[in-house]
Amino acid sequence: MDTFVAVNNFGDTRSGGLAGPMGLFVIVLMSIATVLLIRNMNKRLRRLPDSFPDVRQTQREAEIARLNADLERSGAGEAPSDVEAGRSSAAGAATDNEVTGVTTQSDGGSADGDDRRV
Repeated sequence: MDTFVAVNNFGDTRSGGLAGPMGLFVIVLMSIATVLLIRNMNKRLRRLPDSFPDVRQTQREAEIARLNADLERSGAGEAPSDVEAGRSSAAGAATDNEVTGVTTQSDGGSADGDDRRV
C-alpha cells in the first residue's frame, strides 16, 4: 500500500506572525480612507446647483456683451444715416422671415424651400 505524507515546504510558520496583523491594519486603514472620501464627495455634491446654465445661451450672452463693449469702445453707438438710407424695407422683411423661420409659401412648405422636410 502506498501512503502519502504531506510535507511542509513553507518553512517555519511560527516565526513570521506579523502578516495577519499587518493585513488587518491595511484593511482598516483603507476602510477609514473610503469612509472619509465618501463623506467628502457627498459634501461637495450637496454644494452643486440643481441645474447648470445652457452653454450655448451663456456663449451667446458673452458674445453679445463683447460686441456691445466693442461698439461702445469704438464710439459708434448708432449706424450712420447713409447706411440706413441704402436699405430697402423689402430686404429687411425677407431677412426677418428667414431668421424667425416664417414660411412665405402658401402650401405650408419649409422655410428653406425644401418641401421634403416638414
